Amino acid sequence: MAILVAAVALRAGTVGAAETTRVPVLVELFTSEGCSSCPPADTALIRLLRDQPIGGVRIIALSEHVDYWDDLGWRDPFSSPSFTHRQEAYARRLPSGGVYTPQLVVGGAFHVVGNQESAARAAIVAAATEPGGEMSARVAPGAEAVLEVAARWTPGIEAEVLVALVQDHAISRVERGENAGRTLEHVAVARVVSRVGAGAGAFSGRVKLPGAQDADRAVVFVQERNGGRIHGVTSVELHR
Repeated sequence: MAILVAAVALRAGTVGAAETTRVPVLVELFTSEGCSSCPPADTALIRLLRDQPIGGVRIIALSEHVDYWDDLGWRDPFSSPSFTHRQEAYARRLPSGGVYTPQLVVGGAFHVVGNQESAARAAIVAAATEPGGEMSARVAPGAEAVLEVAARWTPGIEAEVLVALVQDHAISRVERGENAGRTLEHVAVARVVSRVGAGAGAFSGRVKLPGAQDADRAVVFVQERNGGRIHGVTSVELHR
């Protein structure tokens, strides 16, 4: 663990330096309001995102609510089959033994049980030492629903540019199912993840964001196809 932390510090620069020098790592929590094991993982993600506890690393999170719990008493209002399909793609590549909740996938390369915070931190540190690309994104002047995106990663690696529209914070009162009677808090709730481009080492262009008026931010990332490694990620506030 100490060796990994040192490697992160070397790559990211001095701990406590400006945010732009920190290594961004994408952390995806696959969760459901219908799963009684998920609320502790939701709380753990809140702490990770709020506290940013790893020096030299910037944690960027997505909470992706799967739909395979929806017919067991409570339909999660944030669930989508598209998030289930993302998790299934990871299951085909990662040694997970199948889909489960809560699952935390880190950098597209590691997975842990979502409520195991020490394991999550170790996975984040490991992901931060992996070779990464460079990515920038900003809201186009005068156009809140358009991003200007530029990304570079290892030449020759085929990858997609994806954008997640995110709701920063949500609270639900669950009326039925395993969490009946509980009020649940979520952060970084992904509402949609869309493919906006592709390349073999680089991408640049203007990206339209339908539905951006209902989102708080966009998380932009480069990922190898079919649930592969993440090669760069950034987060952009959409309304300031």
